[in-house]
Amino acid sequence: MNVIESAAVLCGGVTAAGLMALVRPRPPRASQRIRPYTVTARAALGLPSDAIDLELRGRSGTEAVLIAPLRAAAIVVGRVMESRTDEAIALRLYQAGRADSTPNDFRMLQVTRAVCTGALLGFGALLVVRSTFVVVTAAVCGFVAGAARVRGQLDRSIAERAQRMETELYTINQLLALHVRSGAGPIQAVQRVVDRTRGAVADELASVLVWIRSGQRESVAFQRAGELTPCPSAARTYQMFALASERGTDLGEALISVGDDLRNARRESLRRYAVRNRAAMLAPTIGILAPIMLLFVAAPLPSIVLGGR
Repeated sequence: MNVIESAAVLCGGVTAAGLMALVRPRPPRASQRIRPYTVTARAALGLPSDAIDLELRGRSGTEAVLIAPLRAAAIVVGRVMESRTDEAIALRLYQAGRADSTPNDFRMLQVTRAVCTGALLGFGALLVVRSTFVVVTAAVCGFVAGAARVRGQLDRSIAERAQRMETELYTINQLLALHVRSGAGPIQAVQRVVDRTRGAVADELASVLVWIRSGQRESVAFQRAGELTPCPSAARTYQMFALASERGTDLGEALISVGDDLRNARRESLRRYAVRNRAAMLAPTIGILAPIMLLFVAAPLPSIVLGGR
């Protein structure tokens, strides 16, 4: 079996395994399905209430031998592909709204997507062009494209979340100002808004409340939220809360001012968007009519210049 045939068999196996994983995902473990019925009984017997951790620690020898080395190798390859530190990746994941994921999970996803994309492109090139150089080049390009796509998706998620926060922040600031001016304190106003709203800004405010309950000072928690958020306007709001917690400034007036700035910025962005759309609508008309007009203008020029009929 030569190199091309070996690569074809490997790419075909990886493609078949990926398709089977998509078509028929792995069913949940029996312990996860019966866990709600065993928690009370295990607690009454003095045993740990969660048996899933014990099961994960007691994996079979096959899983310990195969899965753990593959995961470790994927993490090592991910560290080579992704030069950013764990802190930087964790910050990007938090800004994208994926705080439950770890940097190692991101690296695993990046390596998995890169390998699958490279295998698919390599298999496709093998079917079309039976050349070792072309197959290897396509596989390498697919590997790089798959890794770059995962990073690009993360960046797009951060940009979309920041834009969504800009849209939500005007209403959130108005509600916060309303509660503050009615006599509530900053933390009480935030708690009321978090209890009654849903969205990216509400999630970040809920994180601030969790940090405060864990022992952080109010000003430190809001400053931390301002440093972590991907939205500059939200960072400005959190900084105002931190300042109000330390010095007792007029928070209601400041929140209304930020809301007005957001509304004006939104109006300007909509105006620019309308101008761009108007220009885009005129482009096809000009592109179609301009050549026809030039033909009508240029048609009589030969008879005029040469004097013919």
